[in-house]
Amino acid sequence: MSEPLRLDLPTSEDTRALGARLGAVLRAGDLVVLTGDLGAGKTTLTQGLAEGLGVRGPITSPTFVIARVHPSLVGGPALVHVDAYRLGGEAELDDLDLDTSLEESVTVVEWGHGLAEHLAEELLELELQRSGTEDGDQQSRTATLRSVGDRWEDLRVLLP
Repeated sequence: MSEPLRLDLPTSEDTRALGARLGAVLRAGDLVVLTGDLGAGKTTLTQGLAEGLGVRGPITSPTFVIARVHPSLVGGPALVHVDAYRLGGEAELDDLDLDTSLEESVTVVEWGHGLAEHLAEELLELELQRSGTEDGDQQSRTATLRSVGDRWEDLRVLLP
């Protein structure tokens, strides 16, 4: 595990831009586990990530359908977007059979901390925290990125 990288994200546009930078370097087999408070920007980050990957949208929170697959529009990997918020545990996540598409897709699991880490030996954990009072769209966020395995050894590739 490399040293965590902390980034300030003053606006939702900054959150989306971090997602786009991440999407530009993701490849098939990558697993990204997102955590954070309600409204911290997990879906906004995933929208940017989808833009960077070049997948079909729209990207919305899959809270009630649990998982959505967004095929590539540019010949790259599909995005599997999972919301584990309503899942009761690791066994319910396993019931989604994500491991069958993990190698050929990019998989993002919102609310995945403590549930999704077993899906891959190498993964990127991204925690979003919001700060201040919510004033329309101008609530500041902080992203903390942690890598597991050699794939994300140098998180500086995500710096603006």
